[in-house]
Amino acid sequence: MRRVVTGQTDTGNSVFVSDKQIEPIRLSLMPGLEFARVWGGDETTALPADGTPPAAHTFFPPERGYRFVFVTIPPEGSDDLPEDLDLEGALTEVNEKLPGMLEHNELENPGMHTTDTVDLDLVLSGEMDLELDDGAEVHLRPGDCVVQNGTRHAWRNRSSAPCTMLSILVGARRS
Repeated sequence: MRRVVTGQTDTGNSVFVSDKQIEPIRLSLMPGLEFARVWGGDETTALPADGTPPAAHTFFPPERGYRFVFVTIPPEGSDDLPEDLDLEGALTEVNEKLPGMLEHNELENPGMHTTDTVDLDLVLSGEMDLELDDGAEVHLRPGDCVVQNGTRHAWRNRSSAPCTMLSILVGARRS
């Protein structure tokens, strides 16, 4: 995936400051799952900006933060863990590559998670089901959008092909 970033010089001119390939994040604990973290910040961006990547310490943004990410979810059953997986090492890898991710996921209900974010999701390819905490589901296809308002949910890919989504995560305050 290619990421082009613009910024402004001290004199106010618009410039391209970066044009590079983004490598997806892959995890041994979640085979087939890919995350491409394109951009994000932990607070509202002040403009003009010079194009320097803002601080984005955790996978999910804090209040006033945001994330721009692509997620590819493999079909269920295609993500079987290798028998020789070093579980402790795999958990450390998740915490290093996607800090804060594990704290939001429910170990007793794999896939279910809740975040203090408004997620703006667009299915780009493949199909997937969005499951809510009461078991209600909606089937999503390419072009379908979801506005996820901090609810407990899980993404279920019951198809035979990976599903890729664009997700914009906006930090919110839970009251």
